[in-house]
Amino acid sequence: MTTTSAKLLKLALPLVKTHGFTREALSLSALSLPTPLANPLPDASVTALFGPGDDACRTLVHAWLDDARRRMKEEATGKMGMGEVLKARLKSNEPVLEHLPEAFALLASSPLLPLPLLPVDPAPIIKHAAQVSNQACWIAHSDARESSWYTRRATISAIYLAAELHQLTSPKTAPAFLDSLLENAEHAGKALDETALFASYIWKSWRGIVRSSGVLV
Repeated sequence: MTTTSAKLLKLALPLVKTHGFTREALSLSALSLPTPLANPLPDASVTALFGPGDDACRTLVHAWLDDARRRMKEEATGKMGMGEVLKARLKSNEPVLEHLPEAFALLASSPLLPLPLLPVDPAPIIKHAAQVSNQACWIAHSDARESSWYTRRATISAIYLAAELHQLTSPKTAPAFLDSLLENAEHAGKALDETALFASYIWKSWRGIVRSSGVLV
């Protein structure tokens, strides 16, 4: 990615709240340059810098997720437990919550998928949860009481994904739901088996969110 693309992507992040993960947000980012352009970027320039069609939107989604993980680390204070770290990450979703279903639908769809046999690809969303889990473990691992979580990253990934799904449908109860999942997982003797079953359930739920977004038919 060129320096210009990276700068415009960064400037587009605050615009997601009002314009969503769209080519329009990328276009308007040019108006926020230190020396602003007179007009938004033409669509041809958006394509040249960020990719054609929905590829540009996916680029913006990835940039926003990367920035959210960066803020997890930068905004961590003192010795934070796993619950506190994951709640902070969920809180960062709040300003753009209404746009997240479409964002994840974009990640889970691709022109390379063999439609209609495989209309949804779970890999990008699973990767997103794993990256959040890794960052959360890194932050919480500094507390000896939380060290056991580091060996259970797959469980944390599934828990975070479930909590994020819950947040899309019931934002106010998401923190309590996350607490209940962490408390149950902490006392589960078959973490890996439960994670496999849990992940299957979560993905079925995410697939419903993806389809209802309207990106996939």
